[in-house]
Amino acid sequence: MIDSPVDVVIHTADDMHDFGVRLGRDLTAGDLLVLTGPLGAGKTTLTRGIGEGLGVRGPVTSPTFVLARTHPSLVGGPPLVHVDAYRLSEPIELDDLDIDFAGSVVIVEWGRSLIDAVASAWLDVEIERPTGASESAGTDAADSDVTDEPRRVRIFRHGS
Repeated sequence: MIDSPVDVVIHTADDMHDFGVRLGRDLTAGDLLVLTGPLGAGKTTLTRGIGEGLGVRGPVTSPTFVLARTHPSLVGGPPLVHVDAYRLSEPIELDDLDIDFAGSVVIVEWGRSLIDAVASAWLDVEIERPTGASESAGTDAADSDVTDEPRRVRIFRHGS
């Protein structure tokens, strides 16, 4: 798992993707990331980059309507499990998804209030975007995180 804390300003959507690629290259099976940030902050763009860095089958899109998507590795590494926990209200609902936390790299969007019941260690990734930033940059609200405005990404480790 990467060293934390990390505090970086990301200037464009391409930069967010590139940051994700670099981050993905450092992740291994058992790593868990919890992404928090407003709609359009760049969570899906970051996750796409992580998927590219891991070498998984894509395309990596928001799992809003399916709750979780598994992207198998194309290079013999761990799969990427991408979870959207926005509609989950209890930790048991996350546990019911039967995710292989130990054998995968798992990214959970909107899961900050649920994750401590199913995991003992994770990276908390908070993405802040400027107040008043556009939430309608894309045609799909779930993928509207493409507006080129600076974002601050903070990564903190929870647990050991």
